Order: sequence, then C-alpha cells, then structure tokens
Amino acid sequence: MKPQYFTAILFATALYWMYLLYAPFLLLITIAALLAISTSNIQEYFEDIFKSKLLAASLSSLLLAMLFFAPLGYFLATLTIKLNSVEPEVLQKIQIYMRALVESPPEYLQFLKPYLTDVMKEFDTGLLTSSALSTAAKVGSFSAGFLKNAFLIIIFYFFAQYNGSFVISFIKRIVQMSVDESTLMIRELSSVMGVVFYSIIATAMFEGVLFGLAISYLGNNGLLFGVMYGFASLVPVVGGVVMWLPFMLYELAMGNTHNALFIAVYSVVVISIVADTFIKPLIIKEINTRVLHDNQTQMNELVIFFAIIAGLTTFGFWGMILGPAITAFFLTILKLFEDRTKEFEIRSIN
Repeated sequence: MKPQYFTAILFATALYWMYLLYAPFLLLITIAALLAISTSNIQEYFEDIFKSKLLAASLSSLLLAMLFFAPLGYFLATLTIKLNSVEPEVLQKIQIYMRALVESPPEYLQFLKPYLTDVMKEFDTGLLTSSALSTAAKVGSFSAGFLKNAFLIIIFYFFAQYNGSFVISFIKRIVQMSVDESTLMIRELSSVMGVVFYSIIATAMFEGVLFGLAISYLGNNGLLFGVMYGFASLVPVVGGVVMWLPFMLYELAMGNTHNALFIAVYSVVVISIVADTFIKPLIIKEINTRVLHDNQTQMNELVIFFAIIAGLTTFGFWGMILGPAITAFFLTILKLFEDRTKEFEIRSIN
C-alpha cells in the first residue's frame, strides 16, 4: 500500500471518530464560529485597546452574553415562573367571565355570539388547566435547554475569538485554494455576518423598545414584553401579531375598549408598517454602508433580509444566523468561479 493511501485511510478514520465525538455539539460550534466571525471587528477593537487577546476574547464573550443571551434568558425564566404560578382558581374565574361575556356580549361583538356559544360548549376548565400546566412544563424544559446551549455557545465563542487567527491561518494553509481566494471568502462571510448580527440586535431592540413603551403605558411589564416582542419580531409576518393580539383581546375582555384599540393601531401602524416595513430595511442598509466601510463586500439588504426569513423558516431560531451564512458562502463561491472564469478568458486572449 502506498504511504499516501494509508495516510488517507487514517485521516478518514480519525474524521469519522471526531464526528461521532462532537456530533452533539456541531450546531453549537457552528453558531459560535459564525457569531465570532460576525463580531471579529469587536474583537480586533478590544485587542487594539487592551493589547491582550485573552482579555479581548473575555470582553467580547461577556458583551455577547449581555446583549444577545441575557434578554432571552430573562424572558424564558420569567415566563416559566409566571406559567407555573397560575392557579386553577384564576382559570375558573376566566371561564366564568368568558361565559358571561358570551351570553351578553357588547353590541360590536353580537355577530360573534353564535360562534362563541359553540366554542364555550366545548370549553373545559380542567382541560385548560392541564394545557396550561403542560405548556409551563414545555417552556420550562425549553428554557433549561436554551440556557445550557447558550452557556456552551459562549464557551465555544470565547475559544473561537481567542484562537480565531490561528485557526484561520491553519485553514488557509491546508485548503486547496490560493491565499487571495481564501482571504476573499473569509472577508465576504465576515462582512455579511457582521451586517446580519448587528441588524438583528438593532432591529430587535428598536421594535422591542417601541412595544415596551406602549405596554408600560397600559400599566404592564414593559421590560418583559419588550424583550418578548423584540425576539418575536424576528419571525416573519406573524411575529408581532403573536404579541399584540393577546393584549388587545385581554383589554377587550376587561372592557377597556380604548386600550385595545390603542394597542392594535399602535402595533399595526407604528411598529408593523413604519418600523418593520420602512425603518428595518433602512437600518440594515445603514449598517451595510456605514459600519462596514468596504464597498466590495456589501450585499444587498433585501438579500440579507430574505436570507434571515428563509433561515428562520428552515432552521428555527438559529436560522437567523445560519440562513445568511449559507447565502453568503454560496454567493462567495459564485464570485470565485466568476473570477476564475475571467482569469481563464484573459489567459486565452493572451
């Protein structure tokens, strides 16, 4: 057997066992690596200030945890506590109130009375209680899993930032690509992922603050529901509706028609139309042109926007990171093919 064949067999065997060993963590490692690529300019900024790669990686990890994972962790923990603290007596009161509302609804809801009557016939407090407990258990389990994954991502992110330059230089040496091509690929991916990450943080905070202010005006926990709306806004089309519609129905049930009308109009006009439709693409464009000054690495903001939507639809929550990364990688490969084609044509002419 030739030595190169034996080496290839050893490499394939080692690669197989490495996959088995790290398979449970591959997604988390991928997310951490993409987040490290997205925020590489922050790492470089901290390194320039403190002249320490270790301190810079630590501060970058702390900043990521505070901006990205802490709000979602707060939301999940608070929601779990709220759901577990719901008592059956409260649900019974809701049932009594709803039955009274169905029997004598307001004039503007009279047309719904036949449909609501049929629904209330099948309404069971015991079923509602068991559903609430089941939902609380699922949310609690998801919260625990998310916090565990978030902790692991932060750990992987730290090592990616601390050893990133070494890993990138090592990859450049072993891949069958020229230094210019590998540099182009890394630069393109880093630029697009930077736009995506900063856009997600900026738009989620912006829309969350808008909704939180409205909820605070109505006397509710603006911080909690602002965080909830910020992350819900990442879900295309229905994300915001999932948040403001229950508040509108609750205010209607309490007889606060003006509050219900306010939250509906405010959410649709100010957040969904003005903020999400007009301001959100402008934020992406502004980050694309001002935060990333290299015009050669800019990607159309609509492509980034639809890549986020496609990623969320296909991969769930982490799709907002994976979708744009996959799109950027594909477009970069196309650009490499284009450059090679042009180079071949120039050589043919000469």
